[in-house]
Order: sequence, then C-alpha cells, then structure tokens
Amino acid sequence: MASPPAASDYTSAPSSVTEGPALTVSSQRSAGSTIDEMHEIAQPPEKVVIRFRAIGNAPILKRSFFKITSANKFQLVIQFLRRELNYKAADPLFVYISSAFSPSPDETVENLYRCFKSDGQLVVNYCTTAAWG
Repeated sequence: MASPPAASDYTSAPSSVTEGPALTVSSQRSAGSTIDEMHEIAQPPEKVVIRFRAIGNAPILKRSFFKITSANKFQLVIQFLRRELNYKAADPLFVYISSAFSPSPDETVENLYRCFKSDGQLVVNYCTTAAWG
C-alpha cells in the first residue's frame, strides 16, 4: 500500500496563474450589486399565479387564474379547486402539474412554481378521471 505524497512533493502553481486582476473599489461594488440583483431574481414571488385548465369532461371554471401564497402546500390548491367546483371529498378529482405528473399534497407551491412555471404561472390541469401517470 503506497503512502500519501509528502507536502514537499506538491508544487505550487506559478503566481501569474493564481493571481487574478486586481479589483478596484468601484468594480467590487458593481460586482456586489450584480450578485444582490441575481439573489433577488432567484427569490420566488410571495404570491404565485396559478392557472387551472380543465381536461376531458371536468367542468370549466369561470375564472381560470388565481393567486396563492407561495409558502402554502399544494393540498390547499386542491382544497380550493374542490370548493370552486363544488366537489365533495368523495367526488373524484385528479390534479396534475403541466400535464405531466400529480405532485404530492405536502409539496410547497413555491417549489412547484420554481421547477415547473410556464410564462410566469403554474399550470394546474384537473379532470374527473385519471389522465396521466
């Protein structure tokens, strides 16, 4: 079994490679403000626009756009949709994100919005029979 190389075996890179260009105070400020702006852009909005789309024989809502707080769980979206459709708990309702999958009810709206938003909104498809996996 070989022993690890001693510290003297490592050579340091030439100083011209490791040293970058010197930053002036003004360039440091502009770089910092750019990072701050990027951080603000990465933050999800407090309210998320949700667009409901009926599939198959599901009733169509009169208003399809709603705003919800992004910290809420997806379960609240399902409950809200049931209330808007006047559906009871026993009535079948299948809910999908972007015509692709059915998220877990304990998933946050913020995470779903961040991963699956389309044109600044979260598209929620709903139907009375299973449509997608």
